[in-house]
Amino acid sequence: MNEAQKLQTIQPIVFRQLQNSFEHGRLAHAYLFEGDQGTGKAELALWFVKHLFCLALQDGMPCEKCNNCLRIASKDHPDVVEIEPDGQSIKVDQIRALQGELAKSGFESAKKVVIIHQAEKMNVSSANSLLKFLEEPSANFMIILETQSLGKILPTIRSRCQIIHFQGLSTKRLQARLEAEQIPAKTAELLANLTNSYGKAVEISKDEWFNEARDAVIQWFNYLEKNDPQAFIYVQKKLVKTFKDKIQQQFAFELLAYFVKEKRNQLMGQKQSGLENYNRWLEEVLSASQKLEANVSFQNIAEQITLHIVFA
Repeated sequence: MNEAQKLQTIQPIVFRQLQNSFEHGRLAHAYLFEGDQGTGKAELALWFVKHLFCLALQDGMPCEKCNNCLRIASKDHPDVVEIEPDGQSIKVDQIRALQGELAKSGFESAKKVVIIHQAEKMNVSSANSLLKFLEEPSANFMIILETQSLGKILPTIRSRCQIIHFQGLSTKRLQARLEAEQIPAKTAELLANLTNSYGKAVEISKDEWFNEARDAVIQWFNYLEKNDPQAFIYVQKKLVKTFKDKIQQQFAFELLAYFVKEKRNQLMGQKQSGLENYNRWLEEVLSASQKLEANVSFQNIAEQITLHIVFA
């Protein structure tokens, strides 16, 4: 699968939108790519920029092989400038340095492109400094802002950019992308069903607590399936100690819901009574999440689930 096919698979609507803009010569001077981490913003930004510099377009798309395409991919092209947060924020000195850079013509051509990553991390001074440039854009320059939080971008900046919305990855696409990062298939499937954010999924996978949490809920689920009264003791001895705050406790119920759905799906087309049991279980788990939000204690909710399933 080449780069274009990969990006088209990740974000088909955005891919077509950007390709149409290039083909019809309707290019804005400023774009704002908005979406969760891992939805392809950085990759599509570089791919879009390659259109402007590619020396041998193929069917209207970057060839990915010429000197310019290769240097852009390796972040080594003198006329493509990328800005990352310096620590916790993008500082005004970074934007001022950028303005000085933009005052010059392109090093190898008249064109120059700037990509600002995590644009929501601009402080007030840096955002206002960038705004001055956007109000009086220079010819042959393009700026692409990337953000995970559109609401943190100044409205005056948003109004001067063409906003491109990146959709959250589908479960299947997210799972495939996680597997490409060497995350085991079963774990990737679980993570893809727990979140539609690639960044969040990777973050969870690297957390040592995640493995403990998953194994704890699997054991609880096994007790519940066997109608084993040990499930009640397990809540007190293991679950309460593993899931300590509300975020972790909500995660416990999300894990349990996933395992219940997985077992229910395995029984599709088999005994209706078995399906009804798992549908009832799922209702119990979903209502548990609502009770937790209403500040009912985690232990009480988990014990209620156990009583309603094991001693039904």
